Amino acid sequence: MKNILLIAVDEWRYWLRSHVALSAMFIFFSLILITSILTTFRMDAENHLRTQQQDEAEEAFLAQPDRHPHRMVHYGHYLFRAPTPLAAFDPGLDPVTGQSIFLEGHRQNTVMFAESAASAEMGGLSWLNPAMVYQLFAPIVIILLGHGSIAREREAALIVPLLAMGISGRTLVAGKFLALLSFTLCLLIPLIGSCAVALSTGATTPAILSLAGVYGTYLTIWALLTLLASTLIKKRSNVLATMTAFWLGCSLVLPSAAVNIATDVKPIASKIESDMILHADLRKLGDGHNANDEAFKQLKSDLLKKYNVTRVEDLPVNFRGVVALESEQKLTTVLNRYAASRILAEAQQEDTIRGYGWLTPTLAITFASRSIAGTDLAHYHRFQAEAETIRFAFVQKLNRAHAAKLSYEDDISRNKNEASSRRARVDASNWQVLDEFQFQTADLSARLANAFSSIASLLAWLILSLAALFWRAARIKP
Repeated sequence: MKNILLIAVDEWRYWLRSHVALSAMFIFFSLILITSILTTFRMDAENHLRTQQQDEAEEAFLAQPDRHPHRMVHYGHYLFRAPTPLAAFDPGLDPVTGQSIFLEGHRQNTVMFAESAASAEMGGLSWLNPAMVYQLFAPIVIILLGHGSIAREREAALIVPLLAMGISGRTLVAGKFLALLSFTLCLLIPLIGSCAVALSTGATTPAILSLAGVYGTYLTIWALLTLLASTLIKKRSNVLATMTAFWLGCSLVLPSAAVNIATDVKPIASKIESDMILHADLRKLGDGHNANDEAFKQLKSDLLKKYNVTRVEDLPVNFRGVVALESEQKLTTVLNRYAASRILAEAQQEDTIRGYGWLTPTLAITFASRSIAGTDLAHYHRFQAEAETIRFAFVQKLNRAHAAKLSYEDDISRNKNEASSRRARVDASNWQVLDEFQFQTADLSARLANAFSSIASLLAWLILSLAALFWRAARIKP
């Protein structure tokens, strides 16, 4: 153990003397510091802005005067998806999937207004965030520091004296790995610091530790692979070139190829195509604005029989409001079926891409990081589902007010004159139909479960690279 520590200390001494190593460390820490500060401020500003907009949307809805209830169905309501606490470290899909959705009767709108302010603030660096710096640039720093660990000793003809002194190949590699591992742990300090800021906004310590754990595993994999290459290749320049090419393949080429392959293997119908098919099915349900539509003939017959009357004017409820209730129920069933189909297709496409994490640790850490941070596709789908629940609830509550608080005669006569229009309005107290909304991340257990396959990929990479290095260390020769 003493020899391992001495070798590790000597490796650190060499790094501190190396201008290249110090420059790489300085650039990395500067980059992570800048991106952490900018992303934290941007996400904090977004959180306050979206929370304020949510409050204003609710106030505007509740402040509406006496109206016809169906006008409020079309007046609608906005929901805003506030960033998750750990979005300050890994914004994930948040900048590209939109932040708000308009809720109204008869339709499910898409999430809109993807964040674009970052592009104006940071120009070409707008895509950078702390997570991406760790995923793409931390491996480069590890490669720069570790590529010569064994090759350097071989080039300096020090392997023979070391072996002659009784230091085995495994002891030598263990010392080098201890040094590189300790440096890797140092790289995690900014990560923990960046995430710790999120504690004040709702992040939990277990979530932060989980995030640090997966990134620690990811960086350790690169440390092991770099040492393995240094034991296999004799010249430092060749080790550096090989690992750089490997980094390019894992970090840029394979992820891009995985996206293209997934798009071809699991294609998703375009919105125009889906909407055309959807609207064709919706037309079969009848027009909810027309109480005389043939689609509601049976409903009318059942109601007249239930209340033992012969005219809709004699019903104790407004038939037009009942039609609105029935129409929205059937329409929502169809809308939900199409939404579920689209969500399934998107999830399958993502699973296809995620599967390539077994070929590149960069994809594995990307999906694991987003899942734990709560900025992945699953949370985007969760926001859509919660928005639809609120949409359907408030629309149906308004439709019930339409059926119970407004007479059929006043309803059908509302466009005759101003007096008729006033009689066809209900009290504004009926607008108290909104359920309180505040988007929350899923429990950590659910996030870890969603990240399971990606974490398994990282562990497989870790075990295989460690086993390969252990095997190779025993066979080190001059």
